[in-house]
Amino acid sequence: MTLETPSLETAIARHLAHLRALGYTPATLASRAWHLDLFRAWAEERGATRLDELTPALVARWQRHLSRHRKADGQPLGSNTQRTRLSSLRMFGRWIARERLLDADPVAELIMPRVGHPLPKGWLSAAQAETVLALPKLDGRRPVPALRDRAILETLYSTGLRRMELTRLTVPDVDFAGGALLVRQGKGRKDRVIPIGERALAWVEKYLADSRPQLARCGDEAGALFVTEQGAPLTVSHLSALVTRYVTRAGFAKAGSCHLFRHTCATLMLEHGADIRHVQEQLGHACLQTTQVYTHVSIRKLKEVHAATHPGAKLAPRSEAKNNRNDTLADNAREGSVSA
Repeated sequence: MTLETPSLETAIARHLAHLRALGYTPATLASRAWHLDLFRAWAEERGATRLDELTPALVARWQRHLSRHRKADGQPLGSNTQRTRLSSLRMFGRWIARERLLDADPVAELIMPRVGHPLPKGWLSAAQAETVLALPKLDGRRPVPALRDRAILETLYSTGLRRMELTRLTVPDVDFAGGALLVRQGKGRKDRVIPIGERALAWVEKYLADSRPQLARCGDEAGALFVTEQGAPLTVSHLSALVTRYVTRAGFAKAGSCHLFRHTCATLMLEHGADIRHVQEQLGHACLQTTQVYTHVSIRKLKEVHAATHPGAKLAPRSEAKNNRNDTLADNAREGSVSA
């Protein structure tokens, strides 16, 4: 142990600087900083301000605090939320040990909460998706942003892109000849090329010809694909609000906005016979297990197969059921006469 132990605040700042040097994304850094600041503020309220006061007992108390904490609506923190906050602390503990700021990792004894693999919260049927897509009014008072909105909705529905991935698209990322999109720096900072349907491409092409030139700033012909009415690149929050507005107007009580179309894309592809590994590539999942959750939600196709193949799946027609009852009565009568 060093002779002069730094404060928790100083150690956390050094840890975040280390992560920044390793190339972690700004979003990940912001998330880690927030989680660790929550812990630091909680620890300081209990008199633990120095790094050497970060003990396994204090970590255990923090974990109990998270499990008992209630949000503003009175609901407990979800297991995934607890696990995410504890993961940031666990990474901090490992860094402490590597840097030899303490004799041992004070977070090493932490046992992470178990989490399940919940089904996606919602998805749209093909008919519901078409209802949402038809809502932007190209003949209304604001045809320019309406055309942009239609192109956005079509792209989300066709590709299943994450909202961050869509906001990062640039004009050159659209390959009209090849019918594909170049997705740059997706989750895990991975690039990938995915197909986009002819219809979505047609709407994007119309948007680029008739709408984007009126929205984008001069000289920004190769910039962000989708822009605001002020010509700035579309942000994640702006995109979420835009998609949520259309889903709400359609009358569907569905949560998730952009992710709703991601779930819809995956579910409908599987229902119509897509191989799960192809869906994995489309969504950019690093692990097949993440994609497999959609095999549980595409129940409609399974029901059709079950009804067509299981001999006991359907009720017998009324006339057939009546004949079966008559046959049973006749059999019982014959058995009775024989025994008599």
